Amino acid sequence: MAPSATTLHSESANNATVGALGKTKSGKQLRIRSYPKFNTLEDERLYRKQHLAAAFRVFAERGFDEGVAGHISVRDPVETDHFWLNPLSMHFSQIKVSDLILVNEDGDVVIGDEPINAAAFAIHSEIHKARPDVHAACHAHSVHGKAWSVFGKELDMITQDSLRFYKNHAVYPQFGGVVLDREEGARIASHLGDGKAIILQNHGLLTVGATVDAAAFWFMSLDKTCHAQLLVDAAAHGSGLTKTFIPDEEAHFSYQQVGTPEKGWLAFQPYYDEILAKTGGSFLK
Repeated sequence: MAPSATTLHSESANNATVGALGKTKSGKQLRIRSYPKFNTLEDERLYRKQHLAAAFRVFAERGFDEGVAGHISVRDPVETDHFWLNPLSMHFSQIKVSDLILVNEDGDVVIGDEPINAAAFAIHSEIHKARPDVHAACHAHSVHGKAWSVFGKELDMITQDSLRFYKNHAVYPQFGGVVLDREEGARIASHLGDGKAIILQNHGLLTVGATVDAAAFWFMSLDKTCHAQLLVDAAAHGSGLTKTFIPDEEAHFSYQQVGTPEKGWLAFQPYYDEILAKTGGSFLK
């Protein structure tokens, strides 16, 4: 029998999309939070910048930093062919809204006083150009991501969390050095296709999303999934035990519960709340 979500049949579309059950004993409907609506594009710009700055802080706490490597971008909602990036030499844990750099499609700094990572521009500019639905992209040299990238393989669908990437991630099967050529960025974008993540062979991970929140959560989850895969493969090799794979029907059904853009945005909110509390909102300045 095919799986079904009978417990969500009476829920609103918004709740059902993210697997939220919300009704009181008296019958009051409880609504889960979702991406806000804005009165102006300038208001949305500020929101995106605030959540971009938060994403850097969250990445820093998880050790996704390595010198000046790593970058997260978010599309500007006013100038939609522009995007915001981190300054090249600022540690993720120090980045504030006022530090973010706005660049145009030619790589010129429009707002900001610091240079950007050339590889970041080469990759992100081509992804934003190829994917109008993508408003954010994350790349970092996380330990488990770069370890798994050495194999040049997609991940196995062997855990519930891995299903966030079911038929929605790819591999860029070559290493051409530091990406300083926009043609290389275009090739990465082409291999990414319409997916949410790509494993860059001998390099690391890259994730995208309709929001910076979703893209950041996908990255955190993808790195953990790589970690789990490495542990499982090592255990299987040492013990001779056989891995159990999740069948396609169950994987497809579960993806609709764990892999949607709405779920990605929602899943990041606890991390946003945590970093807001820990920093007292210092990154909002």
